Amino acid sequence: MTTRRRDFLAAGAAAAGLLALPAYARAAIKAKTQPLSLLVLGGTGFLGPHFVEAARRRGHKLTLFNRGKTAPEKFAGEEFSDIEQLHGDRKTDMKALEGERRWDAVLDTSAYLPADVTRSAGLLAPRIGQYLLVSTISVYARNDLPADENSPLAQLADPNVSEVTGETYGGLKALCEAAAEREAPGRTTIVRPGLIVGPGDRTDRFTYWPARADRGGEILAPGSAEDPTQFIDVRDLAEFLLTMIERRRFGIYNADAAPGALTMGAVLDESRRAAGAKSSLTWVPADFLEAQKVSPWQDMPAWIPARGEYAGFGRTSVAKAQAAGLRHRPLRDTVRDTLAYWRQLPAERRAQPKAGIAPEREAEVLKAWHARTT
Repeated sequence: MTTRRRDFLAAGAAAAGLLALPAYARAAIKAKTQPLSLLVLGGTGFLGPHFVEAARRRGHKLTLFNRGKTAPEKFAGEEFSDIEQLHGDRKTDMKALEGERRWDAVLDTSAYLPADVTRSAGLLAPRIGQYLLVSTISVYARNDLPADENSPLAQLADPNVSEVTGETYGGLKALCEAAAEREAPGRTTIVRPGLIVGPGDRTDRFTYWPARADRGGEILAPGSAEDPTQFIDVRDLAEFLLTMIERRRFGIYNADAAPGALTMGAVLDESRRAAGAKSSLTWVPADFLEAQKVSPWQDMPAWIPARGEYAGFGRTSVAKAQAAGLRHRPLRDTVRDTLAYWRQLPAERRAQPKAGIAPEREAEVLKAWHARTT
């Protein structure tokens, strides 16, 4: 085979891979001017691998720093020889990151305690150009109003608390943000995603719906089809994080679906379409579910009645992030790919979902609802 022929085939293969990506991702790859040296704190959980894969597609040089305990096989083997992997613990052992080594940017995907962020950002700040911290929209103090990046943040009664719980999570994340900005002033980017969903999610907080549709039968649907929800596909978040690094964008950005773009009806309709199984939806009002002790979010993932203290649910502003380059793939793609991921999991794992109402309990609630309305 001639050199010209080999080059032609290689170019064709590269073009085919490029065309498989969303249009905005293809544009970002074409716009990139030079490879960057990127350090990822974490990198083998859920968001991390998607970021690593996106960065590799764009030709960046990657270093991963983690304990080597979560999915250590993720980037093992000759195929990933271009990825440098350093092991340590951000709490007790950061020797592998000491010295004169420099990186263009750091992505912190595992920031939960401010002391950990102070330690890592303080060590790296003199040798990096940007510190990008993945936070959460849970940092906001109130949920009764739509939030934007200037909304008040949650505050802890005891700022020295070191246990991450449902009560302390948002406040601790807010302190993590402050720690990063304090250690790397003027070079910090804070991204606050909502619920992160898609292939690889081990929490099942969104996956429940495609998986439930795959079982078929009568599905307990919460509230009404018009109820708003918000979440972000992990791949869209990964692309946005990389865009923030490539464009050297600093500041704070909410990263979620556009308010009003998603409803529970759309989520369940797409789930049923993707599953292809015979099923039906029974929409049960929020008041009845509350009386039956069916909990929003845990029993009914991605759903909270938008009223009272949660009147702002599903309406977080992402206008700033959209102006900076955040793009969203179609809901249909997210549901389809999430279901494909779920189907390839071992049967014993699928038999033990980590979120969503149990089948027996769902049947009880549906029976009670039908008895009430007949």
